[in-house]
Amino acid sequence: MAGAPTAGPARSTGQAPPPRPQPSAAHDVLCVNAPGMAASGPDGQLRGQGLHGFFRHGVRTLARMELRLGGMEPLPLQGTLTSAAAARFVGSVRVPGDLDPDPALTVERLRHADGAETVTVRNTGARPARLPLEIALGTDLGLLTDIAAGRRSADLPGQVQSSGLRWVGQGRAATVSARPSPHAVLAGAGVLRWDLEVQPGARWSVDLRAELETPSTGRPPTGRGPGVPLPWSEPEIRADDRRAARLVSRALDSLGGLLLADADRPTDLYTASGAPWRFGLTAADALWAARMTLPLGTRLAAGTLRAVARRQHQAVPQSAAPAPRQADAAPGDGASTPEGAGATGPVPGAAPGATGGANPPGGEAGAAAQALDGVIPGPLRHGGPELPASCTATEATLLFVTVLAEAWRWGMPRAEVAELLPAAERALGALRAAVVAEGADGPVGFVADFGRPAEERAARPGPARCEVQAQAHRAALQGADLLDAFDRPGAEQWRAWAAELRERFREQFWIDDLSGGRPAAALLAPNRPVPAIASTLVHLFDLGLAAEGELHEGLLDREQTRLLAQRLVTPELDCSWGLRTLSAKSPRFNPLGHRSGAVRVQETALAVSGLVDAGFEREAEILLEGLLEASVHFEGRLPEMYAGEQKVTDCPPVPHPAACRPAAVSAAAAVHLVLSLAGVRPDVPSGRVATRPASTAPLGALELTGLRVAGEPFSVRVSRIGVAVVEEAPSFLQLAAS
Repeated sequence: MAGAPTAGPARSTGQAPPPRPQPSAAHDVLCVNAPGMAASGPDGQLRGQGLHGFFRHGVRTLARMELRLGGMEPLPLQGTLTSAAAARFVGSVRVPGDLDPDPALTVERLRHADGAETVTVRNTGARPARLPLEIALGTDLGLLTDIAAGRRSADLPGQVQSSGLRWVGQGRAATVSARPSPHAVLAGAGVLRWDLEVQPGARWSVDLRAELETPSTGRPPTGRGPGVPLPWSEPEIRADDRRAARLVSRALDSLGGLLLADADRPTDLYTASGAPWRFGLTAADALWAARMTLPLGTRLAAGTLRAVARRQHQAVPQSAAPAPRQADAAPGDGASTPEGAGATGPVPGAAPGATGGANPPGGEAGAAAQALDGVIPGPLRHGGPELPASCTATEATLLFVTVLAEAWRWGMPRAEVAELLPAAERALGALRAAVVAEGADGPVGFVADFGRPAEERAARPGPARCEVQAQAHRAALQGADLLDAFDRPGAEQWRAWAAELRERFREQFWIDDLSGGRPAAALLAPNRPVPAIASTLVHLFDLGLAAEGELHEGLLDREQTRLLAQRLVTPELDCSWGLRTLSAKSPRFNPLGHRSGAVRVQETALAVSGLVDAGFEREAEILLEGLLEASVHFEGRLPEMYAGEQKVTDCPPVPHPAACRPAAVSAAAAVHLVLSLAGVRPDVPSGRVATRPASTAPLGALELTGLRVAGEPFSVRVSRIGVAVVEEAPSFLQLAAS
């Protein structure tokens, strides 16, 4: 093959083999209903290429399903999602010998992510249609992780079963069954055949189902089971800008397709990170999704927090820890934590020997376990061209405290909060352990990555990222709120530490320049800032819900906040579709780079809500319009990210080949983008709820019904001049003026 390297030179020079091409799903029709998924081109044919196929629990159940009628593939006319979990494909076929210029036969395929497909042939012609229908099937039973890496095994030989085919290989098995049964099954070719005779005006249908034979060992996560309600209310949105209602409706539909539950706890729902690439639990993404949908109820937050807490690292002295029973933990879960365990976590400034497991239980094994105590595990994430990869464990551990505190404000039952408080205290202990100590060769006093061993952090502290300082500051203040409310010690120490971090941040992270200055993307050591201008700076606007419907103080002062707000809407960051992850002025800018120029929906949505809260509504409206316009081009289903190319008239945004679609964070961010404009800020424990809407009313008149505060209906209407009127609320809540 032209251009292919020969084996000899590769061996002699030690060159690595060329990388396998990663399949792209940017233009595939992707149905998702966790843990099932189906992907094909717009013609509906599953050709075994790229990601084509039905998937279940990360295994490709079926790779090929190619339909021919009378030996011909239908001419594709339409292929589109009808919901996150289902798609419809329509094609036409000319009957051989028919002189009529209009096609007589239409073929409709209704597909569901769970592995079901219905094929219907309609005859709208004047003569009976007599022709064979053949469906060619095949599979490699490959793992999604291998397929995503560009590895493709040969199809397995098929075996005839009563109403279809069966494949066995790689320790797995799958079947495809058909109703009505085929007239012929050609196992060698993997073909099911029916000899059709469809009269004029009549139709004929066949139901196909692809199923994975699940082994008896192991209990993988399940989807939302029958009878289990959605963990959020279904709001009704009316706005002058009609894009808003469509965006929220389709975002919630996408989130519904990503819902998972541990097999032994089917009512605790959480979201998979995204399809097709990260079709499982990533704690940080699931927590973001739970937090951003809190206006629709706390059930998703509660289920997510419990699922994540089961996976939290926990150091327990062996003398005090009973041997775990086999039923206490599902595969991949941490052992269940009894209520009240670890009741008092370590706090800043705690002396050696403080309560709550601040010291290791002793010995090397205890020290190793203590190094990760309280950390919620997570995978590495690309850090862009300016910084090394970071571990999402840092974000997840800090976000756990925030989600628990804000779910409590939104009305999560006190008993459920108390059950999870020990896990939050362990997370605060992990935060304290990650603060770079005096004498270290690094950013002393700032928070480094949680995901590395303590010895490595001490030797090489690594960068203190701007967004991590914002998340740590928020977690400290909201953790203090929880400790006070539940009569636990340590609240004042955490508030004092947060105040010290604010002062230190304003002095060391701020970089003066000709435009007035901006925060550094990270700090390597005192006087060694990373000057990159990145979208992660928006986390400085995400202050967190506090008492009485107020927000906590941020790391920036008022003038620094103003300068950053103005910087966000300049063309170097705002491409008019949203915020680039890296300034276009950077020599390393790449509009398709995960962290070097692509638009990430979540960060732009956080910027919009944060700018409104800070009083910079003109800037917020500019970014809001970019996301709303992009949503139109993505049919209301915003992907995880897309190219950060500058907007050009009559040219849609460019899809990213590696973006999850749907993604939990972008779908939840779309919900947050719209609902946050009403400015609902509850404090259920104190019996109050405030509304602080955007005074510029960027969506025009906005009416939200079907929200939930303290588990009860809540409705609010915002006029075109930005005045909010609460039309429905729990009777025990006092309404604060907007």
